[in-house]
Amino acid sequence: MEEEIKVLGFWPSPYSLRVIWALKLKGIEYDYIEEDIFNKSELLIQYNPTHKKIPVLVHGGKPISESLVILEYIEETWPQTPLLPKDPYQRALARFWTQFADEKRPIFSAFFISPSGGEKGEKAAKEVSEVLKILEERLGNDKFFGGETINMVDIAHGWLAYWFECVEKAVGLKLLDPNTLPRLHTWVQDFKQLPIIKDTFPDHNRLLVYVKSIRERFLVSTE
Repeated sequence: MEEEIKVLGFWPSPYSLRVIWALKLKGIEYDYIEEDIFNKSELLIQYNPTHKKIPVLVHGGKPISESLVILEYIEETWPQTPLLPKDPYQRALARFWTQFADEKRPIFSAFFISPSGGEKGEKAAKEVSEVLKILEERLGNDKFFGGETINMVDIAHGWLAYWFECVEKAVGLKLLDPNTLPRLHTWVQDFKQLPIIKDTFPDHNRLLVYVKSIRERFLVSTE
């Protein structure tokens, strides 16, 4: 008898989608439990008492927290459709660029909550552009960060394919532009068209409303 697999997530969360993408790519069936992060359930607190955050993967009653840790667990538990290269050096590189996604998230957050225009906003936009240029160079001439197929690096940066577009609209500034970042822009389009990926995206208009509300809340709190 197969052990039950549950995912506790939140519909707009890119961290939740990382877990869902990995499971779907490996053909693993799971039960999804939607959480309200503004009114956390007793179940979430029970499974993640330390941080009380989503996502949480529950496998056979055992909870695993933090999206990158969960991705590693999924890769080790279900080796089919590998998300990491076989070669040890290439695996190490993939892990480096996977962690790069979360290490640079504060830069994107600063851009998201900075007032449009002005010195602070321009500085935040410049820093985001520099990160995007690094990813453009890392991608090189490959279709995906995993080469011809997506891997854990693509999953880690997958939020750029839907969340960042809404952030740009909310801020009123386009940074992931096909003229300045042609390879990364093409990667976004290719990633979005993968059936397993595009079928999981939240509704764009609903997400845009949510993103704008979060931004407005931050801007009001800092006035």
